[in-house]
Amino acid sequence: MRRAGILLHPTSLPGPHGMGDIGPGARRWLQWLESAGQTVWQVLPLNPVDGSGSPYASPSALARNPLLLSLDDLVEDGWLTYREKPWTAGDPHRVDFAEIFHRRPEVIAKAANRVRTSVDLASWSGDREWARDWGLFSALIDAEGPDWRRWPEPLRNRDPAALAHARDRHAEPVEQHIALQWLFDQQWARLRAAAEHRGVEIWGDLPLFVSGGSCDVWAHRELFRLDEDGYPAALSGAPPDAFTELGQLWGHPLFDNHAHQASGFQWWTDRLGTLLELVHTVRLDHFRGLEAVWENDAEAEDARDGSWTPGLGAPLLEAFKDRFGRVPLIAEDLGIITPDVRALRDAYQLPGMAVLQFAFARGDSATAAKNPYLPHNHRPNLVAYTGTHDNDTSVGWYLASDEPTQDHVRTYLGTDGRNIEWALIRWAYRSVANTAVIPMQDILSLDGRARMNVPGRARGNWSWRMGAEALNLVLARKLREESILSARVGLSP
Repeated sequence: MRRAGILLHPTSLPGPHGMGDIGPGARRWLQWLESAGQTVWQVLPLNPVDGSGSPYASPSALARNPLLLSLDDLVEDGWLTYREKPWTAGDPHRVDFAEIFHRRPEVIAKAANRVRTSVDLASWSGDREWARDWGLFSALIDAEGPDWRRWPEPLRNRDPAALAHARDRHAEPVEQHIALQWLFDQQWARLRAAAEHRGVEIWGDLPLFVSGGSCDVWAHRELFRLDEDGYPAALSGAPPDAFTELGQLWGHPLFDNHAHQASGFQWWTDRLGTLLELVHTVRLDHFRGLEAVWENDAEAEDARDGSWTPGLGAPLLEAFKDRFGRVPLIAEDLGIITPDVRALRDAYQLPGMAVLQFAFARGDSATAAKNPYLPHNHRPNLVAYTGTHDNDTSVGWYLASDEPTQDHVRTYLGTDGRNIEWALIRWAYRSVANTAVIPMQDILSLDGRARMNVPGRARGNWSWRMGAEALNLVLARKLREESILSARVGLSP
């Protein structure tokens, strides 16, 4: 089945409250996707974000981001009053996370307090251990500080008596945080039903690693390679390459492979199952790390002296297959991909990724023609992208490229360089890849100022939003026409 979709995180949706959310604006977005012939909506991780707004450095791998709750739907459902809902439009093209962090928690807390006195949260969270852990963890962050490794020893080491005492002492905030998860569950169920009604699949995102300061590591220390104080005994990263002379030192703790295997990969299957309650298919970020991970010393200052060590590999994918009947993953197989990584991906028939911005590396003509990301080298079981959330927009990338690269792009695409983003979109659509996913910034022909993320930059990421004027019928018809021409959507009867 050939299909097309768009990469856009809910925070980037237009709306009146300073940040996109999962309410009416998201449902209007689904309506626009249907009119544009799009059947896939790909989002970034839906977990709580860090202080910079990053969904890839979350304090929980299983909890959902309550800041995405729709204030309009909270009013509509009776959990807030109209007067309690702030009308904070702000910049329609940027998310001001400082303002969001300052104002929104107080507002949604009012809704959570009404939920906890009206809903049987104990019953809802009864088979959701992650929600109970997250409720207590969040309450303890408020009471003891943001780093669990600095909490009093009994709480740090999860002494049962200390945890029971903490649940009693902080009962109200624990229930409040669980109530926010219940509210997300209710609102997202409405959004998912709307997507299915319009024939749109939602694709989620699952980062391979988790933060060392996260609820997951606190609640499951035995599954990670940690020292006696709970800090990483080794660090994740990536080796030096043509773009990063020192490599990349990500700093996540590494998994204890034997402990995960001994547990039957219960934490992993629960993690994926929790995400599949929200989405239809999952992109596994850094799939390469399943085969082998770049391990660095805990005291390393950069990643130059790291080494490859075995990842969780086929046993984890077998556990997914046993639990779900299939492996519902898309492999983010970018970077240093070896034959062993490709063999692992293909053994489970997982779609890989091809990013057109990576297709035009320098080299002689014979070498350049073999680039696996060029459309003539694509295969059906693949997702073709112009770029991802970590890339510049196509316009920004082209303008920043040197003249030889630009010439290669123009020659291959058969264009004069004007509207380069639409030339790339058309080639992605005409690829034999079963699915083509385009970042919304490229569809809107935006330059590098609309970039979502610059890897390695601590501030200024994740804040791009599109204005309400973007979702117009002229653009929808143009995109639908391209989808029809490339057989990614059928003609209307």
